[in-house]
Amino acid sequence: MKIVKRLTLVAFCLLLIPGSAVVTAATKQRFADGPNRVFSGGRLESGELHAGPDPDWSFVSEISTIELQLLDPPRSRRIWTAEYAGKLYVWSGYMDTVVGRLWKRWPIQAERDGRAVLRIDGVRYERQLLRIQSGDILDGISAVISGKYPSRTTRAAVETGAVWLFEAAPRN
Repeated sequence: MKIVKRLTLVAFCLLLIPGSAVVTAATKQRFADGPNRVFSGGRLESGELHAGPDPDWSFVSEISTIELQLLDPPRSRRIWTAEYAGKLYVWSGYMDTVVGRLWKRWPIQAERDGRAVLRIDGVRYERQLLRIQSGDILDGISAVISGKYPSRTTRAAVETGAVWLFEAAPRN
């Protein structure tokens, strides 16, 4: 009986080590300039702030992820993006599931206050995230997304709320 208790205590202590390391790394990253591959980050502070007219967004077709930071709350994450008809789009899947809504809080926050900063190749862009829920444009956007990523984004998925799609429009 004594041996079982000691083994249980040792196992518990050994599990605390990686658990503490993960919590520490996640907390530390919240104060960093941007996210890393695993954890959300803080404000996007470094990089030139784009001024002038919108660029030709077609260059994002060669980029797998960009950094997105909402202004409220000022937290950043890596996210997929697509360009269609000269406009930039971001999205979040699994929004029709309990796990998705708990895990992916940024779409709900973006719908409430869509002010955002995107950092792409070291350049920051001030944007306004505008949710798109219907329309013929969804056919073209979802075709671009499915061609670039292993995504199940379709017009029907957006219209039913399983996927939340946002245009990253210029901020006034």
